[in-house]
Amino acid sequence: MTDLPKASNPLPSQVDVVVIGAGAAGIAAARRLMRPDLSLLILEARERIGGRAWTVRSEGEGLDMGCGWLHSADDNVLAGRVEAEGLTLDQTPPPWRTQAFDHEMTRADQAAFGEAFAAFDQRVTEAAARGEDRPAADFFDPDNRWNARMDAISGALNGARFAEVSSLDYDAYGDTGVNWRVREGYGRLIARLGEAVSDMVVLDCAVRRIDRSGPVLRLETSRGELTARIVILTVPNSLIASETVRIDPPVPALLEATAGVPLGLASKVHMTVRGAGDFQPDTQLWTRTDTAETGGYHLRPFGRPMIEAYFGADLAWGLEAQGPAALFDFALSELVAALGSDMRRRLEAVAVSGWGVDPWSRGAYSHALPGHAADRAKLRVSVEDRIFLAGEATAPVYYGTAHGAWMEGRRAADAALTALGLDPRRNDGDSEE
Repeated sequence: MTDLPKASNPLPSQVDVVVIGAGAAGIAAARRLMRPDLSLLILEARERIGGRAWTVRSEGEGLDMGCGWLHSADDNVLAGRVEAEGLTLDQTPPPWRTQAFDHEMTRADQAAFGEAFAAFDQRVTEAAARGEDRPAADFFDPDNRWNARMDAISGALNGARFAEVSSLDYDAYGDTGVNWRVREGYGRLIARLGEAVSDMVVLDCAVRRIDRSGPVLRLETSRGELTARIVILTVPNSLIASETVRIDPPVPALLEATAGVPLGLASKVHMTVRGAGDFQPDTQLWTRTDTAETGGYHLRPFGRPMIEAYFGADLAWGLEAQGPAALFDFALSELVAALGSDMRRRLEAVAVSGWGVDPWSRGAYSHALPGHAADRAKLRVSVEDRIFLAGEATAPVYYGTAHGAWMEGRRAADAALTALGLDPRRNDGDSEE
């Protein structure tokens, strides 16, 4: 990959367009804006690109710390780019609808759970058709034995329990049911797609304030100041709502909308397991049915001798606050309780995520609070036709996904080109997928 600008390099004093954030949305926007008649800069607070798409290497394998699945892969604008970037597209079906070893669940139980979840989804869909925007948990059958398990799964789906999730927004999510993976890592794919704009990226450059009081936008950063005609803001909602990235004068409607679509949390622990032949490749284990405070365990992903633990919502927030060791300890305790004491000597943590404590994320992906489903659309409204938001949180259908963020980055770039009086159809930049 081309070397990115070092921290010692000075910022230019002015550019036409600044993209804030070098995650999927920022990279997509920048690729779309590559034109000889535009000066462009991408400012990234981290010391790497990719945002919440991040792959680490362990013993030659790529481990995704953030997004790991090409959701709705048959309608995913990034799926067709995997092999084109020299990576491996894995179409092994996900294990989510299975329960390894039939642990705590007979086949009849698993069928009953599936029926209960389908009935819940149907009640939510019917309410959404009536325009109801309520806590999704309102549509639980209060006497159903599977409510806690469904709420645990909500932690994975939404990063939050169903009581905190808008029924209308939950129903709006687009899911074709086809889910694939990038064997080398989804983060590797985003990083490779970022190579096209690497010369425009300045790392370790946090934007603190966007001053919109004058005829041009003035940006205050950790590396100095510069001006721009247009800003595309692709940072997580949490940073805007908290005014870590401050727009000045403030835009109350925007702040309210970002607060209405907060980031939930999903945390991962990647572990090696000795004697992995005991487990079938690509199977799923949920250890408990009586509580939502439990994790999901992907056994032998890609057939590797590993287990990927997944925690969501309040459980994830609490564990992350205690530090990385707490996440592994919790996973270990659940797997020992489920599979026997010998798991204690067989497991070793190799990578633990921490999106909730990451100062540049403060969460994993967005969900709309009850009564706030309309706030996603509000986030797409530009500020004075010169500040444009983009990211997974602004996606109307594929929110919470890397490809949703990618599509939104392109949408914001086209809006910015139009605002500059340029034709977005004149495709000097990134081509349509």
